[in-house]
Parts: sequence; structure tokens; C-alpha cells
Amino acid sequence: MQNQLKSMLTRKLTATFFATIVTSKGGIVLKHYKHLIVFIGIILFFIAGCSNEIKSNAIKNEGKEITVQKHIGEEGNYKPFKEINDDAAVQKVEDILASIEWENAEVSMAYPPHSKFHLEEENEQSESNKLIYYLWISPSKDKVELVIETKGKYTQLNKSKSAELFETITGGNLSDAK
Repeated sequence: MQNQLKSMLTRKLTATFFATIVTSKGGIVLKHYKHLIVFIGIILFFIAGCSNEIKSNAIKNEGKEITVQKHIGEEGNYKPFKEINDDAAVQKVEDILASIEWENAEVSMAYPPHSKFHLEEENEQSESNKLIYYLWISPSKDKVELVIETKGKYTQLNKSKSAELFETITGGNLSDAK
């Protein structure tokens, strides 16, 4: 009976010992996997957030285009010059226009605008809702002045924003403008 008890006790202790070793080793391995799983989860969360931002910008600009008209000869005459439908270029122009601090002013310039442009959406039906931006180039050809005639808004952009906006809209350098 003592042998049976000893044998039973040995089996019980052995089973408990191995269960403890497996659990503790499994726990150690699982602990390492927990860090890996958390790390992968954070990376996936970051990627998903960035892809939503990219998609929202693409959706926001989808179907938008900028129509540019260049002044020709007589006052008030414009000819179609360029249509911009590249999402990155449209977004760049929208960002520049959104960052501008507009002044309320009715202006009267000495000469007609170099060009005018407006943003269009594919589904836009009404001409009255369009904001038409009139663009003047300073005599020194380093700054751009913008007017939204229907809103009575005016601004003069700094040199860097002027160059960036002019290049995006016309494809040329501000200093080379005629």
C-alpha cells in the first residue's frame, strides 16, 4: 500500500510539475508574443489611420478641377488657358487659398488681371456659387495679388506662396511672367 501511495504521489507530483513547467514556459513564450502582438496591432492601427486620411483627401478632391483663363488684349477678354484636374495640384491650390488671410476691400487696379481661375466640381450646376479668383502680378514679378470680386476680398501673397500658387496654376515661373 505504501508503494501504491508512493507511486500515486509520484505520478501526481510529476504531472503537477510538468504542468507548471509547461505553463511557465508557455507563459514566458506567450509574454514575448504579447509584446509582438501589441507592436503589430499598433503598426496596423497607424497604417489604417493613414490610409483613411489619404482616401479622404482623394475623395475630397475627386472630380474637382481648376479652370484657368488668361487675359488677352482688350480689357475683360480671357481665353481658356489650362484645366488642372490633378488631385495633388488641386489640393495644393485649395490649401494655399485656405491659408490666406483675406481683407475686406473693394479694389481698383491700374491694369487688368493677368489671369483668373475658379474651382469646379463635376456635379456643380450653379454658376452663381463659383468663386472666381482674379490674379495680378506685382510689377517686380515677385508677388501675386488675388481678388474675389463678388465677395469684395483682397490679399497680397508673400513671395513663396506667390511663386507656389503661380507655378501650380500656370505651370510657369512667376519671375518669367509677361
